[in-house]
Amino acid sequence: MRLARPGTPLVAVDLAPLEPGPDEIVVAVAACGVCRTDLHVVDGELPDARLPVVPGHEVVGRVLRRGAAATRFSVGDRVGVPWLGWTCRACRACANGRENLCERARFTGYTLDGGYAEEMRVDERYCFALAGGPDDAHAAPLLCAGLIGYRSLRLAGEGEHLGLYGFGAAAHIVAQIARHQGRRVYAFVRPGDAAARRFAERLGVTWAGDADAPPPVALDAAIIYAPVGALVPQALRAVAPGGTVVCAGIHMSDIPSFPYAILWRERSVRSVANLTRRDGEEFLALAARLPLATSIVEYPLADANRALADLRGGRVEGAAVLRPDSG
Repeated sequence: MRLARPGTPLVAVDLAPLEPGPDEIVVAVAACGVCRTDLHVVDGELPDARLPVVPGHEVVGRVLRRGAAATRFSVGDRVGVPWLGWTCRACRACANGRENLCERARFTGYTLDGGYAEEMRVDERYCFALAGGPDDAHAAPLLCAGLIGYRSLRLAGEGEHLGLYGFGAAAHIVAQIARHQGRRVYAFVRPGDAAARRFAERLGVTWAGDADAPPPVALDAAIIYAPVGALVPQALRAVAPGGTVVCAGIHMSDIPSFPYAILWRERSVRSVANLTRRDGEEFLALAARLPLATSIVEYPLADANRALADLRGGRVEGAAVLRPDSG
């Protein structure tokens, strides 16, 4: 399912069989999560996408073919493919362990073809081994909603009272991690969205309410997963002095002006950009220990446009997942 031009539906195309480069593997896609970042690519909200492009960066599959120098995996191995698809490994950011900030980085489903397909070609150095864990469809959201959620949770600090704005794919995973760590989770949902509130309550959050409502206690930190800039001042008002507001999306609408008083007393606002391979290894090891339960809605690959529309309309509880072998 390929995007030819932003703002247009994905189109089913038949492509020639893929051949791997020296460091690449060809993966038979078993499941691919549908991420809000895919919506930003499809809707043209992210600049400089490589067009045409196959979206999708939450991929679980098995190795079909290997390049001449690809030795990490054997044919048949189960692997996960994330958003970060390649880095230069030479710039200052890469040298300092911050490959997520590499200015020449390439990204799966954005500047590289992704997992809305039966097969995909990837650099094996940026894949993760998935020897066990949940089945393919339930594992797929871990490759971005889980990974970026984990990075955003680390950047939020270790405070007890944690607010999550936008209770979807990432938040429902992060809420489980935070509760396992002994934190109290406060879920903020679209005003009037009773279904999302009930979903959060089933996962054991301390409180769930509308995004424009104040929480019952001052928060130590808040993570914003919804791409809504107006939530930044709202979250700043909700955090205690010294608290942190983390913007976890790759795209957000403009943040409105706000009085300095709600930032003062050492509150901070920061963003999350991409992930590192170290993030992935740490998170997947943690996910295997807990374990995490992902809530998913499955769609046949041919229904990718419907899955995107349902995500855009807030009709997905948890994460949407495409299955090439269904339908």
